[in-house]
Amino acid sequence: MTGLIGLAAAPAMAQGQQDFTLVNRTGYTINEVYVGASSSSSWGRDLLGQGVLQHQRTLNVRFGRNTRECNWDIRVVYDDGDTSEFRGVDLCSVSRVTLFWNRQANQTRFVTE
Repeated sequence: MTGLIGLAAAPAMAQGQQDFTLVNRTGYTINEVYVGASSSSSWGRDLLGQGVLQHQRTLNVRFGRNTRECNWDIRVVYDDGDTSEFRGVDLCSVSRVTLFWNRQANQTRFVTE
């Protein structure tokens, strides 16, 4: 997965147009976050490392300015081991991806801004 830099804690660098904020509104803790180009079969590394993304918290994901791909897949692993995948997110046209859990439908969904 070329071009993915990681978290906001990284040193200041030129931003890629794919940079986005991931917002956890699922009601659950997320233990792992992966962002991979839709054209690739690789998820790359866990962007949280040893950290977690608590409910109501955000994660800033940054890309190198030379990253060209716009369509990306996002995979999250919750603290209970369940996973959710969101395919073909056009990160060139959004700056925020908010994850929600729908208890009635028993599914996670995302909204972009």
